[in-house]
Amino acid sequence: MKRLIVATVGLGAVIGLGFYVSQPKAPVVPPVETAVESAVESPPTPAIEPPRITKAVVAMPELPGPVDGNVSAPMSPAAVALRDINLVFKQALETLISPRTGYEQKQATWKLLKDTGKLDQAIAELEQSVASDPRSIESVTALGEAYYKKAGQTEDVRESAIFAMKADQTLEAALNLDPSNWAARFTKTVGMTYWPAELNKGKEVIEQFRILIQQQETQPTQPEFAHSYLRLGEQYRKAGFPDYAAQVWQRGAALFPNDDDLKDKLASTQSASAENRLQ
Repeated sequence: MKRLIVATVGLGAVIGLGFYVSQPKAPVVPPVETAVESAVESPPTPAIEPPRITKAVVAMPELPGPVDGNVSAPMSPAAVALRDINLVFKQALETLISPRTGYEQKQATWKLLKDTGKLDQAIAELEQSVASDPRSIESVTALGEAYYKKAGQTEDVRESAIFAMKADQTLEAALNLDPSNWAARFTKTVGMTYWPAELNKGKEVIEQFRILIQQQETQPTQPEFAHSYLRLGEQYRKAGFPDYAAQVWQRGAALFPNDDDLKDKLASTQSASAENRLQ
């Protein structure tokens, strides 16, 4: 603060000096000679020197705390915690709608939101985002998945069914925007596997997984594509076609040799086949 005052006074002095120097000087007028010459010469007029400008140092008393308006008071621990929670929540939403985020990372983010009780807040934020831009494929897909997460978390059967219907409709809207969107089709199809058996969704689920595999085999390979083979094989086995299931898992294991789930499914199928031959 002392340095700021000294600098301010010094700057004012410099400005004042510049103003003084820039003032127009009066012309020098020669003295008028009188009729009678004086034997004594008049003393010469002394030159006018500009006043000397010195920096004034003003001592200011020390104040007990920050006086600069740009310096804020220290935050309380509760305020810091709230700020950090809000920051984490914002980053979580950005992760869910980013096209560069992988499937596994998004699933971990959904789990974080559920565990911290932020799922409802995420749904509200995504609903607002979709309302602002209904053609944002990433936001629409994330909202549809959020509805499914809420349906699985809700104990009330009727409320769960409502969220499941909203999820299916929202993901269908995402597919209308982009039929080749992997996340939207995969999430919608997996969601249908949990629908009641009396709705007879089995054939549609198999067909959707077949479409998904056809689409993803024309795209750059992603680790999450292995889930499509895993799920389709499970649906074939559930429908009573174990040989088809084995073929799907075998193809998936060939494309994703490091996927442990596909390895386990294929190993269990081969073991079951060996036991049948022995009988």
